[in-house]
Amino acid sequence: MTYQAETSAQPEFWAATANLTTLRQRLLDLFCQLAYQEGDFVLSSGQRSSYYMNGKQVTLHPQGALAIGRILLSLLPSDTQAVAGLTLGADPIVSAVSVVSAYENRPIPALIIRKEAKGYGTKAYIEGPSLPAGAKVVVVEDTITTGQSAMKAVERLKVVGYTVNQVISLIDRQQGAAEFYQSVGLKFEAVFTIREVQERYGELGSGE
Repeated sequence: MTYQAETSAQPEFWAATANLTTLRQRLLDLFCQLAYQEGDFVLSSGQRSSYYMNGKQVTLHPQGALAIGRILLSLLPSDTQAVAGLTLGADPIVSAVSVVSAYENRPIPALIIRKEAKGYGTKAYIEGPSLPAGAKVVVVEDTITTGQSAMKAVERLKVVGYTVNQVISLIDRQQGAAEFYQSVGLKFEAVFTIREVQERYGELGSGE
């Protein structure tokens, strides 16, 4: 579904006004309508898949970004001092959470982790405000498969002295990430599992 079709079908600004339960359901529908596709795809890992999830179709959508910011903010521990993620998938997510946090009078900075250190200036891996040593940071991701990608962000944050105990993903493809994070002592939470997306996608496709 195109952005134009989605906005004309849902003209009300639901992302700003819905309660969290309704917000989660509307966000799930948005993932089904805009991000989820079935077919024959080759993933970045080289594996073949019968479906593809392009999370940026939702994280860069105006209502999607606001809904994501509100939902993820509600999941963050009260002592969270920043949200962070590996570029590019996490960039709009950490920005959305940070902006929403300001409106909720709970300002939380956003950090973006580069895949490679920039080759000029400070040559930093991490972009964003400097935090005190030991600052508690939660890592976020759009779609998680094995968990290795977000783990790169965790490791970069720990190298500079931050504390990371939790990873939150919008979508869990249920291919080992939860088990991996448990094995390394990290709490893991997903807003949706791929099974939830696929079940709702089938319902929407059947006109329910």
